[in-house]
Amino acid sequence: MAKYTGPACKLCRREGEKLFLKGERCFSPKCAFERRSFAPGQHGPTGSRGSRGGRGGTGRVSDFSKQLRAKQKARRVYGVFERQFRRYYGHAIRARGVTGLMLLQILESRLDNVVFRLGFASSRAQARLLVTHGHFTVNGRRTDVPSMNLGVGDVLAVREGSLDATYFKELAPLAETRNAPVWLSRDITTLSGSVLRMPERPEIDGNLNEQLIVEYYSR
Repeated sequence: MAKYTGPACKLCRREGEKLFLKGERCFSPKCAFERRSFAPGQHGPTGSRGSRGGRGGTGRVSDFSKQLRAKQKARRVYGVFERQFRRYYGHAIRARGVTGLMLLQILESRLDNVVFRLGFASSRAQARLLVTHGHFTVNGRRTDVPSMNLGVGDVLAVREGSLDATYFKELAPLAETRNAPVWLSRDITTLSGSVLRMPERPEIDGNLNEQLIVEYYSR
């Protein structure tokens, strides 16, 4: 399974905003974006990117550039590579409903994202790691596939054999400080949750622009 192993903060700097990829660290003074909010590169904030009309420059940003950045941003927020993201878009086109919303719902229903949304991990990257180590069950069956899509009625829970691990022993009070979305139900005492329904658009990250993503793939 492919995964990005480079600096997460560099992805935030490339998009020009915090993507909150490192959990609690993103809210602390240690966040690299707080110190260097300009795009990464050896020439710094006044390098050649600005002369081409990119971020920090004075030139016009093309429609294609906006569409590309919207797509890249969504990919990086959910930790998905291009090939898989394109496949999700294909599923969204074939689904009944608005393509952009269908795409976001597919991304939101990923197992690693649901673990994160339930507050059982501080970031999607941590949630992905917990899932790949086999700490969760779906409908009573152990799974280690972060990209598994959950449907309405599916039940997620910490595996019984993992409850004695130090992380999960200390998880309940931490999870209580993290709000779970209304489209999910959560039981802190049993460290479990279920999908009540698919999320509506206002319940998904408002900084994502799904219309630009659709325009990018519709070229």
